[in-house]
Amino acid sequence: MSNIPENLKYSKDHEWVSVEGDVATIGITDYAQSSLGDVVYVDFPRVGDTFDAHGSFGSVESVKAVSEVFLPVGGEVVEVNEGLNDTPEKVNSDPYGDGWFVKVKMSNGGDADSLLSGEEYEDYLSNQ
Repeated sequence: MSNIPENLKYSKDHEWVSVEGDVATIGITDYAQSSLGDVVYVDFPRVGDTFDAHGSFGSVESVKAVSEVFLPVGGEVVEVNEGLNDTPEKVNSDPYGDGWFVKVKMSNGGDADSLLSGEEYEDYLSNQ
């Protein structure tokens, strides 16, 4: 089974969320990066952009395909991982670390409460 850290929350769109206070750090899961193959480009929103929960905020381009990425929680983008412009392969090598995408100041902390735990996400994957 994929690498699924228990301390994170997950969406059924294969994004992970780490919440600290009212800021959520978001990336794609190990399962997602593995399915995509070698990531060659990540398209980000701008700092200050706001999105509703489950809204598309950018895309990930791999050697196989381009896939939209969705924001599991609504809010304002406060930081983007500029490092991925030069080293998009970090999405593959370290999806839960240096491969994060954006940090969002959540407009509704309750959005994170509706996400899946690591165990629930693992169950979800096994039923795909």
